[in-house]
Amino acid sequence: MKLLALLSLLALMLQEARTASLPKTEKEREGDQPHGEGDSYAVLHPGDYVLSPDSYDQVIDLSNYDELTDYRDQLPKVKGTSLASPTRTSFTQSTSAPRTPPSNPTMARPTTRGLLLSLTSHGLPTCLICVCLGSSVYCDDADLENIPPVPQTTAYLYARFNRISHIRTGDFKGLTKLKRIDLSSNFISSIDDDALLLLPALQDLILPENKLAALPVLPTGIEVLDIRLNQLQSSGIQPEAFRALEKLQFFYLADNLLDSIPRSLPLSLRSLHLQNNMIETMQRDTFCDAERHKHTQRQLEDIRLDGNPINLSLFPSAYFCLPRLPTGRFT
Repeated sequence: MKLLALLSLLALMLQEARTASLPKTEKEREGDQPHGEGDSYAVLHPGDYVLSPDSYDQVIDLSNYDELTDYRDQLPKVKGTSLASPTRTSFTQSTSAPRTPPSNPTMARPTTRGLLLSLTSHGLPTCLICVCLGSSVYCDDADLENIPPVPQTTAYLYARFNRISHIRTGDFKGLTKLKRIDLSSNFISSIDDDALLLLPALQDLILPENKLAALPVLPTGIEVLDIRLNQLQSSGIQPEAFRALEKLQFFYLADNLLDSIPRSLPLSLRSLHLQNNMIETMQRDTFCDAERHKHTQRQLEDIRLDGNPINLSLFPSAYFCLPRLPTGRFT
């Protein structure tokens, strides 16, 4: 019995000696390292973590997938059969084939009416190359060769500094609310007679710095007519062209080729500029009708005839009914 106990004790001592001589395993070496709050190698054993009400908010509930963002739908979809690597593209960039850039880096603007009409027929906005602000449309310096289509609610149209050479019938069709047309600094040489007749609300027609040699039939509601710096001749004005313009107040004809003062001017006229023309003479009833309006004082207070070869002192009976004498040469 004592021998058996001695042998058991000897076997136990040999086992402990053998265990002490063996190297520690990787897990045992990690277990020997102290666990600290800032230690990046610290291992958290599930058995050491105790769930308590104080630490409950640290538990992440992975069952709530609504908070997770899935970016797979934002990845570009590349279609094709080629084994070549796809071109890197932005998430927001279209995956369609890129357009071939034009040879001219400058963006080309449509300059013909046909092109504009074909675009608007597909339901696109009418302000393609113009700036539309309320009832005002600005088409200045846009290399236009024709009047562009504009909304029918347009009241003020500005198309200055372009290449418009002719105003055709139908260019202003349907623009019944149009009050002002400003086509300064173009190349307009002709206007169809009925191009402006269907504009009942037109008040201001501004056409300086063009190449007009004749005037079309004008709407009766015009109040301001500016045709300075053109090539207008007296033969291009119909004899009774202005008699029906009962609202015309400001008439600017300076720097043209007129050889006479227009006849049948309306009584509403307040300002008439005719300087720098070729006027040499005038009729007795140019401003005053001795038979019908002998004692009528007209509102025409501003008449400019300076820069003409006419001697105003030779025609004193031509403006006896005016509130003041014209500006010009009296000697």
